[in-house]
Amino acid sequence: MLTLPTIVERAAQPYVAIRKRVTIPFDAVIGATMDAMFAAVKAKGLQPVGPAFFKYNIVNMPELEIEFGVPVAAPAASDGQLVGGTLPAGRYAQTTYWGHYDNLMDVNAVLIGWAREKGITWDATTGSDGDHFAARFEIYPNSPEEEPDPDKWETTVAIKIRD
Repeated sequence: MLTLPTIVERAAQPYVAIRKRVTIPFDAVIGATMDAMFAAVKAKGLQPVGPAFFKYNIVNMPELEIEFGVPVAAPAASDGQLVGGTLPAGRYAQTTYWGHYDNLMDVNAVLIGWAREKGITWDATTGSDGDHFAARFEIYPNSPEEEPDPDKWETTVAIKIRD
């Protein structure tokens, strides 16, 4: 199931993450990266204040720069393994999907197509290495470890709109 895309206001949100360059498909790196990220968060004494997310910094299909992260209560410094950042406040186009992660490229395509139809411009720039997004992310309120039924996996896709 997929919700109709909407425009929402989001507050700024500090986070920590592990940044990686990957090539689609990147399923093989997810488990180990998320385990390392949660271990580093715990080792630093940080407490996640929301669900895990993947933040797509640079998109140059099939090459991506992604931050595998979690929101935290206060800004945290980067330390070599973890990067600290803030998801910027502003207006975002978003949609929520329930189903297998294999369909997320199509979910992103639906959101992007809807935005194009509405004349929405992303907060992004184009560089020689691809499209650089101010904030483009997928939020995962549950996970396969918590919910074994793939039809119940929930993902919110959000992309910041240019101010």
